[in-house]
Amino acid sequence: MPNEDPWSALRLATRARIGLGRAGDAMKIADVLDFQFAHAKARDAVHTKLNVAALQTALPGAIHVHSEVEGRDMYLRRPDLGRRLHPDCLPQLPPGDYDAVFIISDGLSATAIMQNAVPMVEAILARLPGFKIAPIIIATQARVALGDDIGEALGARLCAVLIGERPGLTVSDSLGIYLTYNPKRGTRDSARNCISNIHAHGGLSYNAAADMLAWLMREALRRQLTGVNLKEASGLLAPAEAQPAALA
Repeated sequence: MPNEDPWSALRLATRARIGLGRAGDAMKIADVLDFQFAHAKARDAVHTKLNVAALQTALPGAIHVHSEVEGRDMYLRRPDLGRRLHPDCLPQLPPGDYDAVFIISDGLSATAIMQNAVPMVEAILARLPGFKIAPIIIATQARVALGDDIGEALGARLCAVLIGERPGLTVSDSLGIYLTYNPKRGTRDSARNCISNIHAHGGLSYNAAADMLAWLMREALRRQLTGVNLKEASGLLAPAEAQPAALA
């Protein structure tokens, strides 16, 4: 039909903003408002403070630590300080014979953590019978590499950092997980495995992410490594989840 929108079929395949219409020389007001709303949600995700008390209620025994950052403005300007554990927090970390520690980190989206971290932790713990798990750590003003300081202090063989990913204009609450064998300060990013785009509306599901992480953790301990030399096994994701929704 001559009036049929040629972009309608393509929009069903992506959440990206494609083929937006116009009203004269301007974008349609509905599209403008939708963009502004998405931008506001992304900014809120970055600047919202993590509700540590709510997480500790949901995860009894969780320990709260923080990086050397003082305030959100410094966090955005000084990524290096977000990678270092504040010395005052060291006494809170009890060393032990741990296979793994899970670190819940605000990162660039506290929204992602509040919506996804607890069910994600519950899903992965259910898949690790026999593992010696350290107390769960809640880390604020944190970058991924903060997990190296924490894992080293605890003596954990693996650290899994659950962190709020950088929000986009399509998804502002996406969770990422970074797994590191033998964590210690100075570990390169190439020595980590990452599972990303975990969220409840079109992203990787908790169960699929937990299956992948459990496999990676077992293989990491068996082979004593993570990173570029540890590749995910094929077939762990269902076909519908093999390709997570694209970020705009």
